[in-house]
Amino acid sequence: MREPAMTDVARLAGVSHQTVSRVLNGHPNVREQTRLRVQAAIAELGYRPNRAARALVTGRSQVIGVVAQNTTLYGPASLLAAFEQAAAEAGFAVSVGSVRSLDHRSISAAVERHLAHRVAGIVVIAPVESAGEALERLPKDVPLVTVDGDPCRPVPLVTVDQVAGARAATRHLLDAGHRTVWHVSGPADWFDSAGRIEGWRNELLAAGVEVPPVMPADWSAASGYRCGQLLARMPEVTAVFTANDHLALGVLRALSEYGRRVPEEVSLVGFDDVPEAAYFIPPLTTVRPDFAAVAEASLGLLLTQIESGAADTLRRTIAPTLIARASVAAPPG
Repeated sequence: MREPAMTDVARLAGVSHQTVSRVLNGHPNVREQTRLRVQAAIAELGYRPNRAARALVTGRSQVIGVVAQNTTLYGPASLLAAFEQAAAEAGFAVSVGSVRSLDHRSISAAVERHLAHRVAGIVVIAPVESAGEALERLPKDVPLVTVDGDPCRPVPLVTVDQVAGARAATRHLLDAGHRTVWHVSGPADWFDSAGRIEGWRNELLAAGVEVPPVMPADWSAASGYRCGQLLARMPEVTAVFTANDHLALGVLRALSEYGRRVPEEVSLVGFDDVPEAAYFIPPLTTVRPDFAAVAEASLGLLLTQIESGAADTLRRTIAPTLIARASVAAPPG
Protein backbone atom coordinates (compact mmCIF):
# COMPACT_ATOMS: atom_id res chain seq x y z
CA MET A 1 0.00 0.00 0.00
CA ARG A 2 1.48 3.35 -1.01
CA GLU A 3 2.04 6.23 1.37
CA PRO A 4 -0.60 9.01 1.26
CA ALA A 5 0.28 11.85 -1.11
CA MET A 6 -0.50 15.56 -1.06
CA THR A 7 -3.21 15.00 -3.65
CA ASP A 8 -4.91 12.54 -1.26
CA VAL A 9 -4.95 15.22 1.44
CA ALA A 10 -6.38 17.75 -1.02
CA ARG A 11 -9.10 15.32 -2.08
CA LEU A 12 -10.14 14.48 1.48
CA ALA A 13 -10.14 18.14 2.58
CA GLY A 14 -11.99 19.29 -0.54
CA VAL A 15 -9.31 21.82 -1.53
CA SER A 16 -6.61 22.16 -4.19
CA HIS A 17 -3.11 20.76 -3.77
CA GLN A 18 -1.88 24.39 -3.84
CA THR A 19 -3.92 25.07 -0.69
CA VAL A 20 -2.43 22.02 1.03
CA SER A 21 1.03 23.30 0.10
CA ARG A 22 0.22 26.73 1.57
CA VAL A 23 -0.91 25.13 4.84
CA LEU A 24 2.24 22.99 5.04
CA ASN A 25 4.42 26.02 4.38
CA GLY A 26 2.60 28.22 6.91
CA HIS A 27 1.35 30.64 4.27
CA PRO A 28 -0.72 33.41 5.89
CA ASN A 29 -3.20 33.69 3.00
CA VAL A 30 -5.32 30.70 4.09
CA ARG A 31 -8.63 30.93 5.93
CA GLU A 32 -8.53 29.41 9.40
CA GLN A 33 -11.44 27.06 8.65
CA THR A 34 -9.64 25.79 5.55
CA ARG A 35 -6.39 25.40 7.47
CA LEU A 36 -8.11 23.29 10.14
CA ARG A 37 -9.80 21.12 7.49
CA VAL A 38 -6.45 20.45 5.78
CA GLN A 39 -4.74 19.70 9.09
CA ALA A 40 -7.54 17.26 9.99
CA ALA A 41 -7.10 15.49 6.63
CA ILE A 42 -3.33 15.29 7.20
CA ALA A 43 -3.89 13.74 10.62
CA GLU A 44 -6.51 11.28 9.36
CA LEU A 45 -4.35 10.04 6.49
CA GLY A 46 -1.10 10.10 8.43
CA TYR A 47 0.44 12.17 5.65
CA ARG A 48 4.09 13.17 6.02
CA PRO A 49 5.61 15.67 3.58
CA ASN A 50 8.39 13.76 1.91
CA ARG A 51 9.72 16.15 -0.70
CA ALA A 52 12.75 17.13 1.35
CA ALA A 53 13.64 13.51 2.10
CA ARG A 54 13.01 12.55 -1.51
CA ALA A 55 15.27 15.36 -2.69
CA LEU A 56 18.07 14.09 -0.42
CA VAL A 57 17.70 10.54 -1.76
CA THR A 58 17.24 11.35 -5.45
CA GLY A 59 19.06 14.64 -5.71
CA ARG A 60 15.97 16.22 -7.23
CA SER A 61 15.16 19.81 -6.53
CA GLN A 62 11.96 21.80 -6.02
CA VAL A 63 12.10 22.69 -9.71
CA ILE A 64 9.81 21.43 -12.48
CA GLY A 65 11.18 21.35 -15.99
CA VAL A 66 8.91 22.46 -18.83
CA VAL A 67 9.59 21.78 -22.50
CA ALA A 68 7.75 24.14 -24.84
CA GLN A 69 8.12 25.47 -28.33
CA ASN A 70 9.51 28.98 -28.57
CA THR A 71 6.34 30.68 -29.79
CA THR A 72 4.17 33.72 -29.17
CA LEU A 73 0.97 31.87 -30.12
CA TYR A 74 -1.71 32.72 -27.57
CA GLY A 75 -2.69 29.18 -26.54
CA PRO A 76 0.76 27.69 -25.77
CA ALA A 77 2.00 30.95 -24.24
CA SER A 78 -1.07 31.17 -21.99
CA LEU A 79 -0.69 27.55 -20.91
CA LEU A 80 2.93 28.13 -19.95
CA ALA A 81 2.11 31.27 -17.94
CA ALA A 82 -0.74 29.49 -16.13
CA PHE A 83 1.48 26.52 -15.28
CA GLU A 84 4.23 28.75 -13.89
CA GLN A 85 1.69 30.41 -11.59
CA ALA A 86 0.18 27.11 -10.43
CA ALA A 87 3.63 25.66 -9.74
CA ALA A 88 4.71 28.73 -7.77
CA GLU A 89 1.61 28.46 -5.58
CA ALA A 90 2.51 24.83 -4.87
CA GLY A 91 6.05 25.76 -3.84
CA PHE A 92 7.87 24.83 -7.06
CA ALA A 93 10.02 26.88 -9.38
CA VAL A 94 9.78 26.31 -13.14
CA SER A 95 12.67 25.95 -15.55
CA VAL A 96 11.56 26.38 -19.18
CA GLY A 97 13.43 24.65 -21.97
CA SER A 98 12.37 26.41 -25.16
CA VAL A 99 12.85 24.56 -28.42
CA ARG A 100 12.55 25.80 -31.98
CA SER A 101 10.81 22.64 -33.14
CA LEU A 102 8.89 19.95 -31.26
CA ASP A 103 10.72 17.03 -32.87
CA HIS A 104 12.43 14.02 -31.32
CA ARG A 105 15.93 15.49 -31.24
CA SER A 106 14.89 18.86 -29.79
CA ILE A 107 12.61 17.41 -27.10
CA SER A 108 15.15 14.75 -26.07
CA ALA A 109 17.91 17.37 -25.76
CA ALA A 110 15.68 19.66 -23.66
CA VAL A 111 14.69 16.77 -21.38
CA GLU A 112 18.34 15.77 -20.92
CA ARG A 113 19.20 19.33 -19.90
CA HIS A 114 16.38 19.27 -17.33
CA LEU A 115 17.46 15.90 -15.96
CA ALA A 116 21.04 17.14 -15.62
CA HIS A 117 19.69 19.77 -13.22
CA ARG A 118 17.80 17.11 -11.21
CA VAL A 119 14.32 18.52 -11.75
CA ALA A 120 11.50 16.94 -9.75
CA GLY A 121 9.41 16.25 -12.87
CA ILE A 122 8.82 17.34 -16.44
CA VAL A 123 5.90 18.83 -18.32
CA VAL A 124 5.93 18.88 -22.12
CA ILE A 125 3.55 21.19 -23.99
CA ALA A 126 3.26 19.04 -27.11
CA PRO A 127 0.45 20.17 -29.43
CA VAL A 128 1.93 18.81 -32.67
CA GLU A 129 2.30 15.32 -34.16
CA SER A 130 6.10 15.46 -34.36
CA ALA A 131 6.36 15.39 -30.55
CA GLY A 132 4.68 12.01 -30.12
CA GLU A 133 7.59 9.67 -30.84
CA ALA A 134 9.95 11.63 -28.59
CA LEU A 135 7.58 11.39 -25.64
CA GLU A 136 7.39 7.60 -25.84
CA ARG A 137 11.19 7.33 -25.81
CA LEU A 138 11.73 9.43 -22.69
CA PRO A 139 13.01 7.68 -19.50
CA LYS A 140 10.18 5.79 -17.80
CA ASP A 141 11.29 6.65 -14.26
CA VAL A 142 10.87 10.41 -14.74
CA PRO A 143 7.58 11.97 -13.55
CA LEU A 144 6.12 13.31 -16.79
CA VAL A 145 2.90 14.95 -17.99
CA THR A 146 2.09 16.14 -21.49
CA VAL A 147 -0.23 19.06 -22.22
CA ASP A 148 -2.31 19.20 -25.42
CA GLY A 149 -0.52 16.11 -26.68
CA ASP A 150 -1.52 13.12 -28.77
CA PRO A 151 -4.63 11.49 -27.24
CA CYS A 152 -3.72 8.17 -28.88
CA ARG A 153 -0.38 7.71 -27.10
CA PRO A 154 -0.05 6.01 -23.68
CA VAL A 155 1.35 8.96 -21.73
CA PRO A 156 -0.19 11.11 -18.96
CA LEU A 157 -2.13 13.85 -20.69
CA VAL A 158 -4.09 17.00 -19.88
CA THR A 159 -5.87 18.78 -22.69
CA VAL A 160 -8.63 21.19 -23.56
CA ASP A 161 -11.70 19.42 -24.98
CA GLN A 162 -11.23 20.75 -28.49
CA VAL A 163 -14.04 18.62 -29.92
CA ALA A 164 -16.59 19.86 -27.39
CA GLY A 165 -15.53 23.46 -27.92
CA ALA A 166 -15.87 23.21 -31.68
CA ARG A 167 -19.24 21.51 -31.37
CA ALA A 168 -20.48 24.31 -29.10
CA ALA A 169 -19.32 26.95 -31.59
CA THR A 170 -20.98 25.18 -34.51
CA ARG A 171 -24.20 24.53 -32.58
CA HIS A 172 -24.37 28.21 -31.61
CA LEU A 173 -24.33 29.18 -35.29
CA LEU A 174 -26.87 26.53 -36.28
CA ASP A 175 -29.17 27.58 -33.44
CA ALA A 176 -29.07 31.12 -34.83
CA GLY A 177 -30.75 29.74 -37.98
CA HIS A 178 -27.84 29.16 -40.37
CA ARG A 179 -28.19 26.25 -42.78
CA THR A 180 -24.56 25.21 -42.39
CA VAL A 181 -21.23 26.48 -41.05
CA TRP A 182 -17.94 26.93 -42.91
CA HIS A 183 -14.67 26.23 -41.09
CA VAL A 184 -11.25 27.87 -41.39
CA SER A 185 -8.86 25.38 -39.79
CA GLY A 186 -5.47 25.59 -38.12
CA PRO A 187 -2.34 23.72 -39.30
CA ALA A 188 -2.90 20.07 -40.18
CA ASP A 189 -0.22 18.74 -37.80
CA TRP A 190 -1.71 20.33 -34.65
CA PHE A 191 -3.92 18.22 -32.37
CA ASP A 192 -5.92 21.36 -31.50
CA SER A 193 -6.70 21.87 -35.17
CA ALA A 194 -7.68 18.23 -35.71
CA GLY A 195 -9.97 18.25 -32.68
CA ARG A 196 -11.71 21.42 -33.78
CA ILE A 197 -12.28 20.02 -37.27
CA GLU A 198 -13.68 16.83 -35.74
CA GLY A 199 -16.06 18.72 -33.45
CA TRP A 200 -17.26 21.03 -36.24
CA ARG A 201 -17.86 18.14 -38.64
CA ASN A 202 -19.57 15.95 -36.02
CA GLU A 203 -21.98 18.71 -35.05
CA LEU A 204 -22.96 19.34 -38.68
CA LEU A 205 -23.45 15.62 -39.27
CA ALA A 206 -25.55 15.31 -36.11
CA ALA A 207 -27.73 18.17 -37.36
CA GLY A 208 -28.13 16.51 -40.75
CA VAL A 209 -26.85 19.50 -42.69
CA GLU A 210 -24.32 19.91 -45.48
CA VAL A 211 -20.64 19.71 -44.48
CA PRO A 212 -18.67 22.27 -46.54
CA PRO A 213 -15.01 21.67 -47.44
CA VAL A 214 -12.48 22.75 -44.81
CA MET A 215 -10.60 25.98 -45.56
CA PRO A 216 -6.99 25.11 -44.53
CA ALA A 217 -4.91 27.85 -42.93
CA ASP A 218 -2.28 28.43 -40.27
CA TRP A 219 -2.88 30.31 -37.01
CA SER A 220 -2.25 33.82 -38.36
CA ALA A 221 -4.58 36.72 -39.15
CA ALA A 222 -2.94 36.94 -42.58
CA SER A 223 -3.94 33.34 -43.33
CA GLY A 224 -7.48 34.06 -42.13
CA TYR A 225 -7.58 37.09 -44.39
CA ARG A 226 -6.69 35.00 -47.44
CA CYS A 227 -9.42 32.47 -46.62
CA GLY A 228 -11.83 35.32 -45.93
CA GLN A 229 -11.25 36.73 -49.41
CA LEU A 230 -12.53 33.45 -50.84
CA LEU A 231 -15.44 33.16 -48.43
CA ALA A 232 -16.50 36.76 -49.07
CA ARG A 233 -17.04 35.99 -52.76
CA MET A 234 -19.44 33.14 -51.95
CA PRO A 235 -22.97 34.45 -51.31
CA GLU A 236 -24.05 31.11 -49.82
CA VAL A 237 -21.64 31.61 -46.90
CA THR A 238 -23.57 33.02 -43.93
CA ALA A 239 -21.71 31.44 -40.97
CA VAL A 240 -18.00 30.84 -40.35
CA PHE A 241 -16.21 29.14 -37.45
CA THR A 242 -12.46 29.77 -37.33
CA ALA A 243 -9.96 27.63 -35.43
CA ASN A 244 -8.65 30.64 -33.48
CA ASP A 245 -9.41 34.31 -32.94
CA HIS A 246 -6.55 35.60 -35.08
CA LEU A 247 -7.97 33.72 -38.05
CA ALA A 248 -11.33 35.30 -37.24
CA LEU A 249 -9.72 38.74 -37.29
CA GLY A 250 -8.37 38.11 -40.78
CA VAL A 251 -11.71 36.81 -42.00
CA LEU A 252 -13.43 39.83 -40.49
CA ARG A 253 -11.13 42.21 -42.39
CA ALA A 254 -11.71 40.42 -45.70
CA LEU A 255 -15.49 40.36 -45.26
CA SER A 256 -15.45 44.09 -44.49
CA GLU A 257 -13.42 44.89 -47.61
CA TYR A 258 -15.90 42.97 -49.76
CA GLY A 259 -18.88 44.71 -48.17
CA ARG A 260 -20.12 41.61 -46.32
CA ARG A 261 -21.37 42.89 -42.95
CA VAL A 262 -20.87 40.95 -39.71
CA PRO A 263 -23.22 39.76 -38.26
CA GLU A 264 -25.98 41.11 -40.56
CA GLU A 265 -24.84 39.02 -43.54
CA VAL A 266 -22.20 36.65 -42.13
CA SER A 267 -21.91 35.38 -38.54
CA LEU A 268 -18.47 34.61 -37.15
CA VAL A 269 -17.15 32.54 -34.20
CA GLY A 270 -13.53 32.10 -33.16
CA PHE A 271 -11.62 30.04 -30.57
CA ASP A 272 -9.28 31.04 -27.68
CA ASP A 273 -10.91 34.28 -26.45
CA VAL A 274 -7.75 36.38 -26.83
CA PRO A 275 -7.85 39.57 -24.73
CA GLU A 276 -8.62 41.64 -27.85
CA ALA A 277 -11.63 39.54 -28.91
CA ALA A 278 -14.11 41.63 -26.93
CA TYR A 279 -12.86 44.74 -28.75
CA PHE A 280 -13.17 43.54 -32.35
CA ILE A 281 -15.81 45.30 -34.44
CA PRO A 282 -18.18 43.65 -33.76
CA PRO A 283 -17.07 41.98 -30.50
CA LEU A 284 -16.22 38.38 -31.33
CA THR A 285 -18.16 35.34 -30.16
CA THR A 286 -15.54 32.75 -29.30
CA VAL A 287 -14.68 29.64 -27.27
CA ARG A 288 -12.63 30.22 -24.10
CA PRO A 289 -10.27 27.44 -22.93
CA ASP A 290 -9.69 27.31 -19.17
CA PHE A 291 -5.91 27.52 -19.18
CA ALA A 292 -5.74 27.81 -15.38
CA ALA A 293 -7.69 24.55 -14.98
CA VAL A 294 -5.41 22.82 -17.50
CA ALA A 295 -2.35 24.01 -15.59
CA GLU A 296 -3.72 22.90 -12.21
CA ALA A 297 -4.71 19.48 -13.57
CA SER A 298 -1.27 19.05 -15.15
CA LEU A 299 0.44 19.95 -11.89
CA GLY A 300 -1.87 17.62 -9.97
CA LEU A 301 -0.95 14.64 -12.17
CA LEU A 302 2.73 15.50 -11.90
CA LEU A 303 2.64 15.88 -8.11
CA THR A 304 0.95 12.50 -7.81
CA GLN A 305 3.89 10.92 -9.63
CA ILE A 306 6.48 12.90 -7.67
CA GLU A 307 4.92 11.99 -4.33
CA SER A 308 4.26 8.31 -5.08
CA GLY A 309 7.22 7.57 -7.32
CA ALA A 310 4.84 5.60 -9.57
CA ALA A 311 3.97 6.23 -13.19
CA ASP A 312 0.55 7.72 -13.84
CA THR A 313 -1.22 7.30 -17.19
CA LEU A 314 -4.38 9.15 -16.19
CA ARG A 315 -5.98 11.67 -18.53
CA ARG A 316 -7.70 14.96 -17.76
CA THR A 317 -9.89 16.74 -20.31
CA ILE A 318 -10.91 20.31 -19.49
CA ALA A 319 -14.13 21.68 -20.98
CA PRO A 320 -13.99 25.15 -22.60
CA THR A 321 -16.76 27.76 -22.48
CA LEU A 322 -18.62 29.49 -25.32
CA ILE A 323 -18.49 33.28 -24.93
CA ALA A 324 -21.41 34.81 -26.84
CA ARG A 325 -20.90 38.32 -28.19
CA ALA A 326 -22.23 40.41 -31.06
CA SER A 327 -20.65 38.63 -34.07
CA VAL A 328 -23.51 36.11 -34.40
CA ALA A 329 -27.03 36.80 -35.63
CA ALA A 330 -29.76 35.14 -37.69
CA PRO A 331 -28.92 34.78 -41.42
CA PRO A 332 -30.23 37.45 -43.82
CA GLY A 333 -33.77 36.95 -45.09
